[in-house]
Order: sequence, then C-alpha cells, then structure tokens
Amino acid sequence: MKEASAFAPGHLTGFFQICDESEDPLHKGARGAGVSIVRGVHTRVKVEPSDRSSFTIRINGELTYHAFVSENVLWHMLRYPGQPYTVNVEHEVKIPVGAGLGSSGSGALTLALALNEALGLDMSTVEAAQVAHTAEIECRTGLGSVFAALEGGFGVLVKPGGPGIGEALRYNRCHELSVVYLHFGPISTREALADEGLRRRINELGGSFVDELKRDLNPSHFMTLSRRFTDHIGITTPRLNAVLEKANDAGIPCTMAIFGEVAFSLVLNEEADSVAETLRDAAPHHEVQIVKVDDQGARLT
Repeated sequence: MKEASAFAPGHLTGFFQICDESEDPLHKGARGAGVSIVRGVHTRVKVEPSDRSSFTIRINGELTYHAFVSENVLWHMLRYPGQPYTVNVEHEVKIPVGAGLGSSGSGALTLALALNEALGLDMSTVEAAQVAHTAEIECRTGLGSVFAALEGGFGVLVKPGGPGIGEALRYNRCHELSVVYLHFGPISTREALADEGLRRRINELGGSFVDELKRDLNPSHFMTLSRRFTDHIGITTPRLNAVLEKANDAGIPCTMAIFGEVAFSLVLNEEADSVAETLRDAAPHHEVQIVKVDDQGARLT
C-alpha cells in the first residue's frame, strides 16, 4: 500500500466574470478576484493494486456517497496507472462546505495531487491540477476555484481557464493581511450558475471590475469593488445583508463571499480584531473567524 497527502487553501471570491463559452473544460473558467486563507482541505489517499478499480471517500471521518467532484477526479486519475487500484480517500475539511470558501475545488485539487503522488503517475503539478479543474467544470461546482487554490495569496485572475492556461496577478505583501469572516450557511453554486438572470448581472460588472483591480491591485480597492458587486447581483439573505449594513455603518469594509452566506473582510493584520468585534456585535450568536492569508497555494504534505 502507498499513501500520499496534500493541502489546498480555502478561497473567498469577491467578484468574477463567467467565461464558459469554450467547449474545452480547460478553457472554461472565470476572470475574478479573491483571497486564499490558511484554513482549507487536507486530503490523504491510500492506494493498493486490486482486481478492479474501487474507492471509498470519507469527509471528516464520515463515509460519503455524494462527493461527486472527488468521484470525478478519481475516475479520471484511475485511467492512467495501467492497472486497477483500490483507493481510500480521507478529506479533512477545515472550512465551511458549500459556503463560498472553495471547499469543492480544494478537495478536488488535493485529491488530484495526492493521487498523482501515490500512484506514481509522474504528472506535473499543473497537469494534476487540470484534472481537478475539469472535474469542477463538469460537475458545475466552480469555475476558477482550483486555479485560485493552486496559486494561493490575494490577487486577480485576468485570463480565464484552468491551471497552465489562466493567468493571474498577485499582491506581493500578503503577509500583512488577514481575512475576517462570519459564516451563516451554504448557497448552491450549481444552482447559482444555472440562473440566467444572475449570470447576466454577474457579467454586467464582473469583467470591468477585474480590469479596474488589475490597474490598482490593493486590498482596499478589492473590498470596495466586491461590495459594489455584491449589491449589484442582489442575492444576499436578510441576515447577511443586516451584517453588511452594520459593518458599513461602522466604517468597516465588508462583503459577501461568492457563493456563500458569508460576510468577510480583507484587512491589515492590525485591523483584524476591531473588524471581528464589529461582526460579532452584528451577529452575536455566530462565530467570527480571523485567519491569515495563505501565500503558498496547494502542495503535497
């Protein structure tokens, strides 16, 4: 039996443009901006030769039969070894699931990286990441989250597409930044991306905001554009909107994580405690998290 493990950061998206016209999944994706955090998904795989290919998937210790993106990655990767394998997958998810923090993309990416290592497939990191990106596109659970998790840091994706095809600009002082977030609940990315009215509103502003941030890439500008984007697309819940308004009244930059019922702010490290206190006052029965920005991106562990 061989085993390997990998980590990928969670990622919060402030705004984006849908770019899914291509027939090639690797050329589908998004232009957008967001930030990766040091909490994310750890995945460990154990593999051994077998009479036929099979797998089990556990998420935080619980056996699941609904990890469709991970299953997609597995079937793609198990075509390459030249013999069947039994694979045991353990996803340890340290971020809310389905809440705009990129858990699906990070899970797919860590699984692809770990399988590549354990199975000895000799893929490059980018090639393995492309399998994860394709899985997200095919399952309609994300557009640019795999690329973002692979890159890490805070930045703007200026050319759409999977790893090796998309292009991004990164902020070079990520060590100075923290993310403060408050999580209420999930929003279905699959359903959101199928809503034609929402898709239209996203693309009315998303591309121009990418161009604006590209010209002046800094956290304050990102937060301003992200809040304008959130207000424009109009999918905040009443309780999330109440938090955003209270933060705004206090002079705190705060926006929605796309797509999740999550309020977040990207600020300087020294500002994080006061921002967190404002969010706690706005939603006293919900936990507020302060996390550092991950500047490394996905990697084997």
